[in-house]
Amino acid sequence: MPFGQVVVGPPGSGKTTYCWGAYQFLTASGRKVAVVNLDPANDHIPYPCAINIADLITLEDTMDDLKLGPNGGIMFCVEYLLKNIDWLLEKLDGLKDHYIIFDFPGQVELFTHHHAVKDILNILEKHNYRLVAVHLVDAHYCTDPAKYISVLLLSLKTMIQLELPHVNILSKIDLIESYGKLRFNLQYYTDVMDLSYLLESLNEDAFGSKFKKLNAALCELVEDFALVGFYTLCVEDKTSMTKIQQVIDKAGGFIFGGLTEGNESIMLTAMQAGFHEDVTDVQERWIENKDHDDDD
Repeated sequence: MPFGQVVVGPPGSGKTTYCWGAYQFLTASGRKVAVVNLDPANDHIPYPCAINIADLITLEDTMDDLKLGPNGGIMFCVEYLLKNIDWLLEKLDGLKDHYIIFDFPGQVELFTHHHAVKDILNILEKHNYRLVAVHLVDAHYCTDPAKYISVLLLSLKTMIQLELPHVNILSKIDLIESYGKLRFNLQYYTDVMDLSYLLESLNEDAFGSKFKKLNAALCELVEDFALVGFYTLCVEDKTSMTKIQQVIDKAGGFIFGGLTEGNESIMLTAMQAGFHEDVTDVQERWIENKDHDDDD
């Protein structure tokens, strides 16, 4: 059965960069990888593109013909893809022996309440695709309590909407403090610990203080579901990419049904692909040591 990743996340989260990095990393590991671009707004594709939605429909033509804006045009393109799903399935038939990476658009409404993407993924699952949702958000949002809460809500809604094995990732972890300092250590944000501490900071804000009850309700909602947690990623760092691919492989079951060539045993691979991430070394490398280097 074909395995793959569904790469989603808001604009600027580094989805296309991740797809290119994952393609290079997995190919170097001996895996046959194909990247499928389903983002009609993606004009600059760095990776070898096995299937491109632009061959079916283009955003430019959609906007010109239907007089739509960029967001409306992208949503129409995805709906058009759903109506012509046989085109995609026929293209994928030639990639049955590949590990597929799907590069999706960044419009968050496609993954929070619109059903076109969900319906496309359901059809792929009915054709025996084993998919993992890889949800990227920019790590620097952790430096702002309001933005962090919004990222938690976005991640939660995406998990509920897509109904896939799900891996949330704080991307660009090496740049996490480029827009400000973290109030707590990194593990607080990756493990989504007691949000009451963050609520205090949120209520101190001039704007946020007007919505104390709403802030409390949102934090309580996230904690009640107890689903959201994050891994960290720096695409350029081999160790970071290795760990995140291990997590994804275990989440989707690839380690049990899609071993690459070699003499690796299932048990050995499973032991290497733990879900728990110790972010202490990430904190030390990308935050504490960076601060020290800046002081020098």
